[in-house]
Amino acid sequence: MELRPYQTEAVEAILNQWREGIKKTLLVLPTGTGKTIVFAEVIRRVVLEGGRVLILAHREELLQQAADKLVRSTGIMAGLEKAESHAIDGLFSVIVGSVQTLQNLDRLAAFSEDEFTHIVVDEAHHAVSPSYRRVLDHFKNAAVLGVTATADRGDKVNLGELFETVAYEYSLIRAVREGYLSPLKVQTIPLDIDLRSVRQAEGDFKLGDVATALDPYLEQIADILAERYRNRKTVIFLPLIATSQKFLALLQARGIAAAEVNGQSSDRREVLEDFHAGKYTMLCNAMLLTEGWDEPSVDCIVCLRPTRIRALYAQIIGRGTRLFPGKENLLILDFLWHTERFDLCRPVHLVCKNEELSGRVAEILAEDCEERDLLEAEEAAEGEAAAEREESLKKMLEEQRHKKAKLVDPLQYEVSISADGKTAAYTPDPAQLWQFAPPSDGQKSALERWGVNPDSVTNRGHAAALLDALQKRRDAGLATPKQIRFLERHGFRQVGTWTFEAASRMITRFAENGWMCPRNVNPATWGVTA
Repeated sequence: MELRPYQTEAVEAILNQWREGIKKTLLVLPTGTGKTIVFAEVIRRVVLEGGRVLILAHREELLQQAADKLVRSTGIMAGLEKAESHAIDGLFSVIVGSVQTLQNLDRLAAFSEDEFTHIVVDEAHHAVSPSYRRVLDHFKNAAVLGVTATADRGDKVNLGELFETVAYEYSLIRAVREGYLSPLKVQTIPLDIDLRSVRQAEGDFKLGDVATALDPYLEQIADILAERYRNRKTVIFLPLIATSQKFLALLQARGIAAAEVNGQSSDRREVLEDFHAGKYTMLCNAMLLTEGWDEPSVDCIVCLRPTRIRALYAQIIGRGTRLFPGKENLLILDFLWHTERFDLCRPVHLVCKNEELSGRVAEILAEDCEERDLLEAEEAAEGEAAAEREESLKKMLEEQRHKKAKLVDPLQYEVSISADGKTAAYTPDPAQLWQFAPPSDGQKSALERWGVNPDSVTNRGHAAALLDALQKRRDAGLATPKQIRFLERHGFRQVGTWTFEAASRMITRFAENGWMCPRNVNPATWGVTA
């Protein structure tokens, strides 16, 4: 199988991490960009060099998906270590293992610590859980690759506790722009669903409370879907099985060809096959289809299971991001959840890195509740933010320019206070190493407070000499830099020899005369000694 450019980059980045001695590294690829293909190629390279690999996952669908894609893309058959299935006989270079099975101490003890040279952890955002840690700790000498669509975790446990680096990351925005994922459209639905009474547990909203809060709105949501989106191939995520089944009945009552699957469905495989074949246009589920299920033809996602966990939200939306013939885009229906929580995940969080930009994008998407392109909204918001930053910078620079215009040039100041009024007296040649360094921030701030422009101060030694001179002149009661600057601009000479009081009196006379030169004062000769 020919790899895409970013997939080739990812493979080389992972192998380079291991070559450099980094034992545990992460690969972050958005759902639909072929993470299984990438780690299959990594495994092929490892096996060619005599390695033995364990692929570790937590769901049957992920195990089967990994085994199938491995053999299709590389020709390598994998053994299965799950429940009654054993693969310890050494016939396979690659074993696909269930973490629920392998974390059992008796099952784990059947394998030596050095059984595997490498381990691939699929959906690696789960890898810091005790079951995964037990398996990884047993094979402590193996190099580990964690693969995930997002490195976020809902319980805020840092994946950095396990993984040392991120070998490669490919963003959702880049994947869409480069044409490897579907364009993302967002339709804001002006339905304010009240979540203020919903409690939290384990870092997210309690599903029972969500179901109770959502129930009064189900009829209205079903009406919206039936009226406007019945021809979209839609997957709907709901909090509980009971809610999912109730919503299915509402859709069917409105003449929509809909079906429902959950963890207890005996006909799950058949329903999913029928959905793939087009027998159904809408599919309800109670959070069953977030991982390990691919149906590229899906072109609409309805998330009626609000969440604070970005990783979970990204997985939900990822069910519809894949390309498919005739599919123009993925439409995300975004409801206006009424909550006091500011970290509720919405489409903006798929593309925005900070709350300021997220707020801007959300405002653009909500304008007139029209269908809008998510990336175009992000670009528009970024453009607005950049324009505001540029305007703010211009204003700051203008303020700085006015501020600096009122400051005294250090060379002119040195000439003004020199003994002969012609040479600069405080620009020494650096004699020590520290004097060659640029002026420190503290020195610059101090010079500005004295009224001297620090931009023309050449080095740290120069700044130190100036500050010393300024302090000595203050102690001696002599004119300040700003006084000297004002009076010299009006033609006075040798102002550097004036006292602070004499300079103040003359400036006061100017102020009393409307900032004009007072009568009987000749600046060219005033106070000049022979």
